[in-house]
Order: sequence, then structure tokens, then C-alpha cells
Amino acid sequence: MISSLRRKLLTAAAALVLTAGAVASAPAAQAATQQACDIYAAGGTPCATAHSTTRALFGAYNGPLYQIQRASDQKYLDIGLLEAGGYADSAPQVSFCAGTRCTVTKIYDQTANHNDLPISWGGFWKGPGPNGSDIGADAMALPVTVGGHPAYGIKVTQGVGYRVDNAKNVPVGAQPEGIYMITSSNYVNQWCCFDYGSGEISHNDTGNATMNAIYWGTACWFNGCTGTGPWVEADLENGMYHTGTGSNKDPNNPGVHHPFVSAWEKNNGTSNFTLKYGDATTGGLTTPYSGGLPRGYSPMKLEPSILLGTGGDNSVSGVGEFFEGAVTSGFPSDATENAVQASVTAAGYGTGGGPNNTGPVHAVGANKCLDVSGVSTTPGTQVQIWDCNSGTNQTWTRSGAGELTVYDGTRCLDASGRGTSPGTKVIIWNCNGQNNQQWTFNANGTVTGVQSGLCLDVTGSGTANGTLTQLATCTGANNQKWSLN
Repeated sequence: MISSLRRKLLTAAAALVLTAGAVASAPAAQAATQQACDIYAAGGTPCATAHSTTRALFGAYNGPLYQIQRASDQKYLDIGLLEAGGYADSAPQVSFCAGTRCTVTKIYDQTANHNDLPISWGGFWKGPGPNGSDIGADAMALPVTVGGHPAYGIKVTQGVGYRVDNAKNVPVGAQPEGIYMITSSNYVNQWCCFDYGSGEISHNDTGNATMNAIYWGTACWFNGCTGTGPWVEADLENGMYHTGTGSNKDPNNPGVHHPFVSAWEKNNGTSNFTLKYGDATTGGLTTPYSGGLPRGYSPMKLEPSILLGTGGDNSVSGVGEFFEGAVTSGFPSDATENAVQASVTAAGYGTGGGPNNTGPVHAVGANKCLDVSGVSTTPGTQVQIWDCNSGTNQTWTRSGAGELTVYDGTRCLDASGRGTSPGTKVIIWNCNGQNNQQWTFNANGTVTGVQSGLCLDVTGSGTANGTLTQLATCTGANNQKWSLN
């Protein structure tokens, strides 16, 4: 009798433990957050490749994002995620690269196709690496935040390029394809070609329609462009196309200026390609063109090579910034792209985020740099914008106290006379620790004075060399957006 009762009690206790365990583990059984490639798949156009150095593009992904190599001992390290479906875990990179230089040697594909992007072996146009290969990006050169977590993007300088040939399950021939990437207006040029998308497996120009990639920059290949860019264009080989005729005469498309830009292109292979852009931190998408393919480009003749940072023939003169992107099988619907854009803006991209807080401060609207006139060190010199040139008068350091210092920390960016009214001049002054020399970098790209709460502003929305800076009421306009990188 005692033995029977004991067995019953043990059985009941075990059942209670199992029930409690089931309740405790219930959150783990919930569906993962829907990320960009989950949304594409739900729309019937799954990701054939998915590359990012900042976050997971599938809710269930928990693998590596990219690989780095340090110069001191040539060792490698994979950079992964804080959790499945989450953000990059950049802390190991900071430790691994301390006191040496690190290079991004591979960007992992998050799809089951494993179309990882290694450094390109080169092509018709030779890269600066061994035997004409391209080189990898400096792993520490592009610190950002995403979801409030520090992360690093890919800063494509001239000669940087990544590429996978004979990629698995990517669109070929005239099969429809969609592409998106997150980039920035902070770092662009007019040269060929900062691309992401499909190219030729030979790394040579094999004729019209053998490429389908997003080009991002200020190239006006066919002349007749409105504004000065940068623009989202389609590199279809032998031309970066704004429209089916090539040129851009749209008065509503003079250029896109955001610290984080979402760039989109899709091509149905026979009769339509569509370009879109948006602010990757807020809002929806704008469609500057959706229409027929250029003459001689139908049907498309895609090859299974996926590239980042160069043209199809390995043209290596373009520059740009890359944070994430994907190539889809199929022609995504507008509804799907709108949903992906919403997931991107929810990710929470922001400037800063790493220990590398020294470099130029870019004026996003003017595509110029914050500059001390005449390389002057005289306290009271008003700060202006000027073409970026990497000079000491354009090299700023963001201190732990929120100062922006120049000339190796001997001068600080300063609100003149401790002014707190719109129109106050922004100058350099001896660093003194006062709060009129402290600045906050905000998620929307603005920089505000701690004392005044006003925004660092390019006077009159000017874009010319020598345009002065001031404090102004914050409006969120492009002449008040800045990036330190």
C-alpha cells in the first residue's frame, strides 16, 4: 500500500514537472521574427542569396555573417549573431582586431544555397591584390549601430570586390530576379561600378543583358541627368540605366540623400525593369522608373555570378557602403517589397557604434566634409563644408565626452559665445569641457548641440565649397544630416 501510494505520488510529481517544463519552454516554440527573406519567401519570391554584416535576414538564421582576417598573425575569425534572427555580435571583432588591421575576407550567404562572397579573383580589369585579384574591405572602417547594437558595414574603396561564380539556384537567362541592398549617400562617386547583383562568370563583358545589378552612385552614363545624384540605377552591362532609354529627366529624381538608403531593382527578364529607393530608417519606397527594358536587352541573358563592389568585368573604380542585401528568384510584388522595406526600417540603423570614431564628418546633403577654413588653428575660425580631402582640418574625433575634436584633440567644435539661438556660428575653440562643445549624433543623422538642443546646419542648404555652418532649429532636412566615418 505504501509502495503503491509512493508510485502514484512520483508519477503525479513527474507529470507536474513535465507540465511546468512545457510552460517554461513555450516562448521558444513561438514563431521567429519575420525578417526580409522570410517576407520574400512568403511572397513567392524566395531569396537565392542573402548577405549582411549587420543582422540576420531570416528569423531562424543563427550562423556566421562574415569572416575576418587579422594582419598580425593571419588568423581568421567568423563574426556571428547575438541570437538567432538577431543582430551582429561585434565584440569579438573588436578584441580580435585590437592593435592590428583586419580585413573582411568573406561574406556568408544566409540561404541554404551557401552562395558565400569571397574576395574576387579579378577579371578583365585587374584589382590591386595578388595576381590582379581584388582586395577585402577594412573590417573596422564602417562602424554603425543597428537596433542599438554596434556593428560594421562593408566600406568599398577602389579595388575592393567580392564575388561568387556558379552560384546555386540564382536566376539565369531570362528568369526574373529581384534585388535590394542597404547602402548610404555618405560615400559615393561617379565611376564604374559600385554594384550588387548578377554578373558574368568570366568576369569579362560578354555583351548587353548579361548583367542585372543595382548600381549606386553619381554616374550619368547617358547624359541628360536631373540633379547630381547619387541615384539607384540598373547595371545591365554596357550601361547604367535610369530608365529604358538610359537617361534621367525626372525632375523628382535629382538624387537620394540619406545616411542609410534602401536601393531596389527588379527585372522580369523580357519586358520590365523597376527601380526604387527609400530611407532605410523610416518611410516607404519611391519608384522613379518602372517600364520596358532598353533596346537590345530583351531577353536577358543572366549568368550565375553574384558580385559586390565591382562591375561585371571587374571594373574597380566605384566606391560605396554595403550593410545588407539579397537576390531573389522571381519578380517580387510591390506589396512584398513594401513589407521588406518596413522590416528594414524596423531594424533601427544608426550612425556610430564602434571604437573607430575618428575620420571625416560628411555633410550628407552636400556630399562634402566638415572643414576648418584654410587649415587654420586659430580659435574662433568658423567651420565650413568643402570637398573631402582627408586633410587634418577634416579629421575629427568623437570623444567619450561627446566632443568633436580636430588637430589631434587641440581644438573642439564649439557653439560660438555659448550661443543657444538659431544662427549661432559654429567655430573651433580651445577644448574646455563646456557643454557648448558637446554634440549628440542622433539616429536620424542629425547632430544636436547638448547645450542648445539645436542642429548642426549647413547655412541656406548650400552645397558649394566654403558654405558656412551654424546652429539652427532642427527640421530633419538633408542639410542637417551628418555621418562620422
